[in-house]
Amino acid sequence: MNIESQSGGNALLVISFNLGAAVFGIDARQIQEVSRVGAITRVHHAPEDVIGIRNLRGHIITVIDLRTRLQLGRVETTPASRVLIVEGQGEPIGLLVDEVADTINVNPADLQPAPANVNGVQSRNLRGVCRHGRSLVALLDLATVLQFQTVPIPLVAREKLLA
Repeated sequence: MNIESQSGGNALLVISFNLGAAVFGIDARQIQEVSRVGAITRVHHAPEDVIGIRNLRGHIITVIDLRTRLQLGRVETTPASRVLIVEGQGEPIGLLVDEVADTINVNPADLQPAPANVNGVQSRNLRGVCRHGRSLVALLDLATVLQFQTVPIPLVAREKLLA
């Protein structure tokens, strides 16, 4: 049975999660797995939002602090914290979140554009906003969220890499 038939026709099945007080969501079809945080090895000189790498059943996964990526502070890892495993740029990537909240059905017709006063990183990464109970859920555009900013390698470092 496919996800669309499980969720009632055209509805999107969305995994919602907390980043601080905000509730975000990602299309469930884009999430391969939800994992506990586990042991993360720091990577020196990585971008600020890349907290490290992790071995998940023999696969090395880059773990990104999603709060930092969205410029919302840092995730403070607790027992409720989770890593959402997604595919990005041809490899598995882990998105560290404060807590996975719920799985919800979202009718695409109920998805509203982000408010005009939301700009910068948040508006660039949103597919839209919908209501779920008393909460507003900001649905993320995963492809945009996963775009890495290229940082030029200093000439001295390039020479060492080529040597």
